[in-house]
Amino acid sequence: MAKKVRAQHLPNISKATPKVPVIGVFASSDPRIDKTSRTRCQNIAKMAADCISGSVVMPDKTPVPVVYSTVLIDGEAQADIVAQQFRKAGVDILVCVPDTWAFPQLTAISLLQQFPSNTPINITCGNSGPRPGVVYAHALNGALSQYGRMATLNVGTWPDTGMDPKMTEQTANNLIDWCYAAVTTVALRGRRVVILGHDSMGMETALAHIIPTRNTFGLEITRLDMKLLADMLNKKAYSEKELKAVRAWINRNVGKRLELRDEADSERFNMSLAMYLIVRDLMKDLNAIGGGFMSQLEWGSDLRGIPLPVADVMESFFNSTFDHTGRKAPLPYATEADAQGLLTMLFMTYLSGGNPPLFMDFRKVWEAWEIKELAQKIGVKSLDTKTDWFTKGLVDGDNSGSASFDWAAAPGTSIKKIMSGISMPLADGHYFPGGGNSVTFMTPAGIEGIAARCAYSSPTGLFSMIWDQAYTTEVPVELAKVMCDLTTPIWPHTFVVPKYASMVEYKQYPPANHFHMTWDLPVARLQHWMDLTGVLSVTPWAARPKFIEGVDRPEPLIHLINAGQDAFKIMNHRG
Repeated sequence: MAKKVRAQHLPNISKATPKVPVIGVFASSDPRIDKTSRTRCQNIAKMAADCISGSVVMPDKTPVPVVYSTVLIDGEAQADIVAQQFRKAGVDILVCVPDTWAFPQLTAISLLQQFPSNTPINITCGNSGPRPGVVYAHALNGALSQYGRMATLNVGTWPDTGMDPKMTEQTANNLIDWCYAAVTTVALRGRRVVILGHDSMGMETALAHIIPTRNTFGLEITRLDMKLLADMLNKKAYSEKELKAVRAWINRNVGKRLELRDEADSERFNMSLAMYLIVRDLMKDLNAIGGGFMSQLEWGSDLRGIPLPVADVMESFFNSTFDHTGRKAPLPYATEADAQGLLTMLFMTYLSGGNPPLFMDFRKVWEAWEIKELAQKIGVKSLDTKTDWFTKGLVDGDNSGSASFDWAAAPGTSIKKIMSGISMPLADGHYFPGGGNSVTFMTPAGIEGIAARCAYSSPTGLFSMIWDQAYTTEVPVELAKVMCDLTTPIWPHTFVVPKYASMVEYKQYPPANHFHMTWDLPVARLQHWMDLTGVLSVTPWAARPKFIEGVDRPEPLIHLINAGQDAFKIMNHRG
């Protein structure tokens, strides 16, 4: 009779710490190859791991852990060893860096089969001649693609000879871009966002598609009623001392640009600040990585109830890289409980390593002729005919909430300087009888990034991302004032120019009334992430080439042998 073994009681913990993804780097080889070449393979594994380490960060700037093994995977036995090493280290992203020929099924495939089927894998190699790792890379990529396994091939460059080769900067950048996509994919699985309120003002383009979001991204959507927030405000479920501190911070940094008519206005503004403290703590208790607030109509606009102050300042604080306590990670937050807007900002924040997201109405699209006509009408002369807005046009992006403070200045600007460009006028009393204060600023020109919007399709069951590279621009001050006055002058304004979309295309193809922008986000990262998650990439712009070298990632082989990217994603989703 077998000896009874007691079950192990795990020690209790007071607070869970969400797992940070771990990247594992390994090299394959062939036992018939000389010792010098094998040592070079081990050195390359270390070189690649060192290249990634510190270069890939979470939104709070925590470096993503990177481990590597110098056990060369010659066959199944070594695959088992490395798999065990990686499991013990918590590895959930794999990077293979072959420098010699090997046998795919005996090596990387034997390792890969010991990990979940959705484990991201990258194959990065030099275009090597002596012991052709590039031949192995193509054999492995082909084998994985044929049995339906997504893999990313990065045929780069490092010296053919020498014991300590270094990959080129472009090779490293390609690998790092993929790692960001893999980390975003893995890091969001099992995490949650918190939505206060029900469906977003009845906007079908903003609904929280609970099951598809869970199945596609592994994200959970926790839904709380706005009554909870109202009750917690009434109970003063926040620190009075901290409320005074955040108000003092606003007074120092905004000063007279905070519009208040009387003590009642001041108290309503304090309620908006208290909302930030309450919701921040709720999010922290739930380990949430994003959120949204419905607001309209019940919270601040429905006169059948008791209208309460707007949440603009709260939403801006969440989306910013700082608050009254100093620097922090942006926590993507959607006005009007726009769940698909939240997803868009969440993905791009992680892909960029924590750059602040911008939430905007897709408000007024100005074709070039309209701007010229307006300028002539108001008597603005001596226009620069070479500017982007003169030749192409622009979008005036603005919304009552969710505007990250960071977008009031160029990237890298100090907090004090950022806040010097921000005003907080009283909210529009017609739309928001509950009162409170808006946030307003004018985004400077020259900020580059990606403007995008997530969408969902019931017929396919797939999410899409409609996107383009974009940058901010500015027009003469007197012209800008009139343009802003034609929309809502007391809201933040960002003049956006898409790189490839014409203004006619841009105003015809948005999937919703909101769009979003994140600065310094490489295109390849977004594309790799869409490959890993099965999100459709939508760029219907006539002027955009199918492939831009140095910008786009090469199309994965699995797409090419399955009738193209969209066809593969649709087939793969249907199983």
